[in-house]
Amino acid sequence: MSLIRSWVDTANDPTCPFPLNNLPCGVFSTAALSIRCGVAIGAFVLDVAGMEKAGLLAPGDGPLLNTPAWNPLMAAGPDVWDRLRRQLMGHLAEGSGTRDQVEPYLHPLDGVTLHMPFAVTEYTDFYAGRNHAFNVGTMFRGPENALPPNWLHIPIGYNGRASSVVVSGTDVRRPWGQLKGPQDDAPRWAPSARFDLELEMGAIVGQPSTGPVSVAEADAMIFGYVLLNDWSARDIQAWEYVPLGPFQAKATATTISPWIVTKAALEPFRTQTPAREKPLLPYLQEPGPMLYDIALDVELAPGGGDASVISRTNYKEMYYSAAQQLAHHTTSGCPMRVGDLLGSGTISGPVKDSRGSLLELSWGGQEPLSLPGGQTRSFLEDGDRLTLTGHCQGDGYTIGFGPCSGTILPALSDPFAR
Repeated sequence: MSLIRSWVDTANDPTCPFPLNNLPCGVFSTAALSIRCGVAIGAFVLDVAGMEKAGLLAPGDGPLLNTPAWNPLMAAGPDVWDRLRRQLMGHLAEGSGTRDQVEPYLHPLDGVTLHMPFAVTEYTDFYAGRNHAFNVGTMFRGPENALPPNWLHIPIGYNGRASSVVVSGTDVRRPWGQLKGPQDDAPRWAPSARFDLELEMGAIVGQPSTGPVSVAEADAMIFGYVLLNDWSARDIQAWEYVPLGPFQAKATATTISPWIVTKAALEPFRTQTPAREKPLLPYLQEPGPMLYDIALDVELAPGGGDASVISRTNYKEMYYSAAQQLAHHTTSGCPMRVGDLLGSGTISGPVKDSRGSLLELSWGGQEPLSLPGGQTRSFLEDGDRLTLTGHCQGDGYTIGFGPCSGTILPALSDPFAR
């Protein structure tokens, strides 16, 4: 597919992340406008709530967009999703006869405040990147036992905290927790010293389920995708995760990008999951390409310093797709709800500079990462700003997600000190 030209000139720049091909969904406000749904186009956000009220958009039978979240539109179903996209393209395409009516609803992106794009109902994080799982397993168990026996058969996951999911730009406070070193007899209470990022994609469930669904049905339920940083306190996790897995180590925050890139915008970039080392059970087998070719970068800016890219990888490195993860999630009869968020798991490539966490990049702190200016990092320090970016490269256009960023604030004073 080639660039679809728009009368919004900035949307026709091949490097612009928000061409007419994209139309990602966000939530914004201005000094004059309350929090509402908007769509990014070029250097602007389009007030789709205002357009719906004026009768310029009618994706459903009643109002769906004058809300501080995209959940009502998602709940209306795929036919409504497609209808809204067609209506927006008709209004914004080059030569549209409604330009004069639509142009007043454009607001410069640099003059708006972006908010959480949807209300997160539940949050499930997976461990579904093979390179990441192998690297972490090698560090703790050696290469012969790096992958758990079930890993090549099942997308491993755990239920996280929807309440701690935040939008890009939200600061992240270093957590306190129980820490235990290799020589310690008992844990101590202290701020995490091994705080880390995890480069992930998040899939947003747009339709509910009441029983098991197939991979194809799961794919149809997904509304869109965001970038996701699942902040991780590695030292807290090392002590708490046996035998039931992560708990407080993953509950500090999970940051998502402010724009939901819809599945429709990603269609031209579908790609296959990797060849299976062991056959999957029939319910997990995919009917077609379910991953996407999305280039991903991680930038780190030390407090007061310049940002530099510390990792480059691609979403197509995943072993299990979001559709497989969602299908597996339903196998017990677990109901899925509109607004459920699925984290892909850390996305790491096959070489060192494509690893999606500092745990891997510094190999558990044994090989500190060198930054421009002479600084090094094994794990995140106070003042560090992490920014994830992602894009698909089309024929003369780019599909972008907007930044997914957060800055590490120092731990508070001991909250339990007397």
